[in-house]
Amino acid sequence: MTDEEKQEISSIASVKDAEVTEESGDNVDKLERHESYISVHDPRSFPDGGLQAWLCVFGGFCCLFCSFGWVNVIGIFQGYYQSNQLKAYSPSTVSWISSLETFFMFFCGIFVGRLFDAYGPRYILLAGTFLHVFGLMMASISTEYWHFLLAQGICSAIGASMIFYPAMSCVSTWFFKKRAFALGIMASGSSLGGVIFPIMIRRLIILVGFGWSMRITAFLILGMMVMANLTLKSRLQPKGSTPWKITDFTRQFSDLPYCLLVGASFLFFFGMFLPFNFLPLYGQKHGMSPDLSNYLISILNAASIFGRIIPGYMGDKLGRFNMMIFIAYLSAILVFALWIPSTGSIAIIFFAALYGFSTGAFVSLAPALVAQISDIREFGARSGALFAVVSFGALTGNPIAGAIMSKYNGGYLGAQIFAGAMLMAASTAFLLARFRLGGGIRAVV
Repeated sequence: MTDEEKQEISSIASVKDAEVTEESGDNVDKLERHESYISVHDPRSFPDGGLQAWLCVFGGFCCLFCSFGWVNVIGIFQGYYQSNQLKAYSPSTVSWISSLETFFMFFCGIFVGRLFDAYGPRYILLAGTFLHVFGLMMASISTEYWHFLLAQGICSAIGASMIFYPAMSCVSTWFFKKRAFALGIMASGSSLGGVIFPIMIRRLIILVGFGWSMRITAFLILGMMVMANLTLKSRLQPKGSTPWKITDFTRQFSDLPYCLLVGASFLFFFGMFLPFNFLPLYGQKHGMSPDLSNYLISILNAASIFGRIIPGYMGDKLGRFNMMIFIAYLSAILVFALWIPSTGSIAIIFFAALYGFSTGAFVSLAPALVAQISDIREFGARSGALFAVVSFGALTGNPIAGAIMSKYNGGYLGAQIFAGAMLMAASTAFLLARFRLGGGIRAVV
């Protein structure tokens, strides 16, 4: 081989090496660019703070104040309607108003969650604001049993549902590591509403009558919802409209941990609302003045402010399932060990405060548990399906307890045992869900 041929081969090899090197450099650049892209659904992309995120929490706080905070005052209306407009009806019959209110607020989540995933929160919030305020305005002029069922039990409740779910879903898109804590702050709005609304309504009824007390309350809710509509925003873009199929909902239940979580939440709701509904009447039966007994709901909800925030914060550190199991068992123990034997005012007030704290954690932890075991893009549908199922527990729990009380001549023991048993069963189901996810006893789950 001549020197010229060797030189030509060497030149060709050099050019190929340069091309390979350049191609490798391009591939490295491509890899670097690829690695620098993080999906909005990736846990690393959640801001876990910032102005827009915390404004969203504030908007969610306003939503929970107006929706779940309103549902928390059902005990006030149970006693008032039994003594006034609906005194001709049994406690079980009257309790259907509050049960329908709770049922529709949660059951509509199966539709609202799907709408949220498709279109985002804006129009859902606007429609919910109108329905909630309109329903309360109609309740203010109601005189017959069916009037209250339609206005307060259905119309207002559907509006509250369209306020509740967008708030819960929007906040979850901004937080990952601090999700339970952020949801706890948001959910404390429901506790504050549960403190303010009973005192406000009771005082207004004395000053201006039932009709204007409901109208003033509706105007307060309207003002809060104006702020919520301005600040609540999802971090994710809506997926857009897709055909509605029954499998979109049923396929969620192919996941065993999710099924156990749904079952546990159903049982928890089955028993949780009984003290909310009957505690004022229970206090009056054991010697409390009507004025003091009506403050029991405010005491319960005031304690639940801390129950919303502290267990949520601890759940982010120690495990959200672990914390839910603890507060569920604590709620059941309080019913059996404190509510059943309590007959004096101090014991009943003490129970109201502790029970408010323990059950308050459910509202902040339940959405966090759903998000923990779900793709965030399906959070709206999955959380909506969960609350739609538990709505049947909220619907039937109070009437069943009322029927038990009627059978035993107004005695509360049967209803108390029923509530405690449901809470104990729910606690065990949460425990099963936690161990199905894996990890030892000391694991952070």
